[in-house]
Amino acid sequence: MKFNQKVLPAITNHKSLRKFIESNLEYGLLMNFQLAQLSNLVLTLKSHNKKVIVHQELIRGLARDEYGALYLIQNLKVDGIVSSKSKVIALCNKRNVMSILRIFLKDSLSLEQSIDIATKTLPNYVEILPSSAIMIIEDIKKELDIDLIFSGLIKTKEHAEYCLRNGAVAISTSNPDFWGI
Repeated sequence: MKFNQKVLPAITNHKSLRKFIESNLEYGLLMNFQLAQLSNLVLTLKSHNKKVIVHQELIRGLARDEYGALYLIQNLKVDGIVSSKSKVIALCNKRNVMSILRIFLKDSLSLEQSIDIATKTLPNYVEILPSSAIMIIEDIKKELDIDLIFSGLIKTKEHAEYCLRNGAVAISTSNPDFWGI
């Protein structure tokens, strides 16, 4: 499962939800909402022919394990899930739902461990935070044959475009000013 856009909008409030609905982008990422809001948000997006990816660990009140993922897949019929949990990624792959493994690179050990998890779980994408890790993208690509999304601390359009020019298939950002890149 793949999406065909350079920016994955991170939708964090109702204002950004409206902007996403008005955009030409197909896939959006819901995060920072409450579980009680999620069903209506997914229905609203689906009614506008949008594909919904949920950042499972950033939904307040939703379990961060495979049972929370099952709820998203079976009850809400989401199109994808972002998680740092290998069991969630494995479940998404088994259920034919887009899987995005989120990794935080803070040092060489976290890079090594993250590559090991990605190699074992084979997600559709690996989301790498912070986006400044673009400087080591060649090292990452030597180890992983998985499309990379860069996210976190993207402050300028130039930075976003730099990530895209240097090997990221997409960026993820909550800044609607960057959604048109």
